[in-house]
Amino acid sequence: MRFDEFQEFRERQLEVEPSLLDAAETNLYRALAPLRPQAPTDAGTVYRCDLARTWLRRFGLPEEWSRRAMVGRGVRHGLGVVFARLRTVDARVWLPADVYPVYFELAREAGLAPESYPTLPAPVLPSSPVDGRPEYLLLANPSKPLGRYLADGECDALVSWLGESPSRRLLIDSVYDLGAPFAAGTQRLLDTGRAVLLHSVTKGWLWPRTFGVVLVGPEDTALVEAFRADPPTREQLGLAEALLGEHGDLPQQVADELAVRAQRLFDRLPAEVFAAIPTESRTCPGNYFFPVDIPAERLQDEYGVLAIPIGVFGENNWPGSVLTSLADAFGPTA
Repeated sequence: MRFDEFQEFRERQLEVEPSLLDAAETNLYRALAPLRPQAPTDAGTVYRCDLARTWLRRFGLPEEWSRRAMVGRGVRHGLGVVFARLRTVDARVWLPADVYPVYFELAREAGLAPESYPTLPAPVLPSSPVDGRPEYLLLANPSKPLGRYLADGECDALVSWLGESPSRRLLIDSVYDLGAPFAAGTQRLLDTGRAVLLHSVTKGWLWPRTFGVVLVGPEDTALVEAFRADPPTREQLGLAEALLGEHGDLPQQVADELAVRAQRLFDRLPAEVFAAIPTESRTCPGNYFFPVDIPAERLQDEYGVLAIPIGVFGENNWPGSVLTSLADAFGPTA
């Protein structure tokens, strides 16, 4: 079932069975709309290099990396630029099969033929032999809908995967990381010198497709030129300056609100369903996706809980489903 098909299904089910507990809302921006700051009305001239340094300082990264911190319009834009470059070098690209279908759309639009690996119920890295081509593996940290950060052992496996070939690289989508600095696992992978980090104001500041930074590797000169040739608009740069400067505490507010909503969801779940949520997902800061090893059909029929089938996120044979805490039932006026 595709995402748009599931949205129609969800609306029908809630109309037919109003007593269902809606644990299938996915629109973060609608749920947290009161927190979203307004765009400035008098944005002056803002330079990308200044924003890059501001972003690096916020996340405790070396300011001398500013020449590698490419300012763009968000993770989608960043991946589009990266994927276009990977097509020119005939790179082999691995994408998480069950995280975000847009990853595959962007890769195919760039002319790539991506391969996949599952992340639920736990990430399983590809084990194919090195074939001599440049090889890139995309991951999210924290990962959704897995709902948690990479574990130490998973970081070990990624470092080992990199060590099998000098042609291997990581692409790290950190958009769901609401903390500063970034998670220890992300920092560890950055320290290998063979990772490209993608971040944006999409989740922490609730402004999608506006501003983001792609921290490229020391040798990615071609990517540097590609980003410099495709900058954000003056208005987007002005908004980014206001978000990072005047609303620096907003990601923590978002995380706090999501924690409250998650607890309201937990309080209303049957004990068996709550127990099926992994502890790491229940306790991950700012999380609103909660995998459960129970099929969505059973959750609805036996427990009166409307969940998201895992197939909505992509291909995966895992029989479980995903709960979210974004519905109005878990909001402040519920």
